[in-house]
Amino acid sequence: MADTEALARPAPGRRRTDLTSGPITRTLLFFALPTLGSNVLQSLNGSINAIWVGRFLGEDALAATSNANLIMFLMFAGVFGFGMAATILVGQNVGRGNIREARRALGTAVGGFVGLAALVAVIGWFTAPAILRLLATPGDAMGMALAYLRVIFLTMPSAFLMVLLMMGLRGVGDSMTPLWFMGMSVVLDSTLNPVFILGLGPVPEMGIAGSAMATLVSGYASLAAMIAYIYLRDLPIRLRGAEWRFLIPDPALLRVILAKGLPMGMQMLVVSSAALAMIGLVNREGVVVTAAYGITQQLWTYIQMPAMAIGAAVSAMAAQNIGAGRWDRVSQITRSAVIINLLLTGGLVLLLTAVDRAALGLFLQPGSPALPIARHIQLIGSWGFILFGMTLVLFGVARANGAVYGPLIILFVSMFPVRLGLAYALHPQFGIEALWWSFPLGSIASWAMSIYYYRYGRWRETRLLEEIDETEAKEKCLADGEPGGSLQPNG
Repeated sequence: MADTEALARPAPGRRRTDLTSGPITRTLLFFALPTLGSNVLQSLNGSINAIWVGRFLGEDALAATSNANLIMFLMFAGVFGFGMAATILVGQNVGRGNIREARRALGTAVGGFVGLAALVAVIGWFTAPAILRLLATPGDAMGMALAYLRVIFLTMPSAFLMVLLMMGLRGVGDSMTPLWFMGMSVVLDSTLNPVFILGLGPVPEMGIAGSAMATLVSGYASLAAMIAYIYLRDLPIRLRGAEWRFLIPDPALLRVILAKGLPMGMQMLVVSSAALAMIGLVNREGVVVTAAYGITQQLWTYIQMPAMAIGAAVSAMAAQNIGAGRWDRVSQITRSAVIINLLLTGGLVLLLTAVDRAALGLFLQPGSPALPIARHIQLIGSWGFILFGMTLVLFGVARANGAVYGPLIILFVSMFPVRLGLAYALHPQFGIEALWWSFPLGSIASWAMSIYYYRYGRWRETRLLEEIDETEAKEKCLADGEPGGSLQPNG
């Protein structure tokens, strides 16, 4: 049981946080903050790259990247779900003290989905023109969109593997390493964008494809550096010797990852499809209203980040404690996370409300008629994200035990029958106000349903992993360490 002992007493240099002991609020907060930092860096990277493209190449190029980025978002919705499922498996095994099974779970995810990402990259390269035509990409932007999208497809294997490794690290309690290498990727990408777009120095001028090339180079460079770091620091998710066989997907684990990952990926698709439907409604109100709504969305992106980071941290922390059988701590984790979300998201909403004119004014010219509309939207809709953040916390706890369909159903109901349904139904009577009020009403609905599900739902009865007694665990580890046993990893 050397692996179990190593997990319990990490060697110097092994960055891992034991999430099953110690002060809950402090541990959760310090675990969530690096995840929040990663989210902020990722959003800033997109904003900086958009500035480079818009300044150097113009509006058609921005439209081209928008079409390609929509496709990328849909792709990452799937890998996010599978990565989160792998994180939960890793976390529960770490909670049990079984690092070998944690590595097996992550190995199955990597082996199963990076190969798929490579296949998607090849298929995407050849089908990119058809995809862009399906999206009705404007003719003026078609050529640039095609050049950009084809290179972006080539980045997918590195991006998928980066996501899986980062989530695996968070599953073992390490949220700092993902932050450092997300930072590295952002710095490289933002720096290389003008180099490849304009052809600075010995680099040939590539135009819009140069922006995608910067993403490709930064992605593969950051991935290589992170893998090297994992092995140099001997972090818990590394594979050595017979453990390389874990990259051959274990059918039982793969079934679990697919069964749990698909519903979690669909949650992102539900949110994105509801957002697209809402944009369609807003567009009917004219260009000024659309502009006001668009800049409000920019602020709302950052308002949601603390809740998303806390929700991800709660999943990893609760998974470890569920694996360790510490259900008393799971309840305490939930309470602490709700309080932290209330303070962080609530504080951010209050801050942006106080400075909303200046914040929104960054995106508009002085005296723009869109500014008062944007402030009105902000005042009505922003506070609902406090309740939605609490919903994400409760979802994070439930999915830590493998319960994924309840949150998916709640999210679907709150987004479509409630939010969009109310927007459609009330619009004839209340006009444009119905659109803005549908946001807090949808948040109230998801919050109320998630509380009911958390208190009375059967999510605690879900069993993601079968119990293994100590004798069986010892025999299993011995079998995996022998030549014969390592030929076919056990489930």
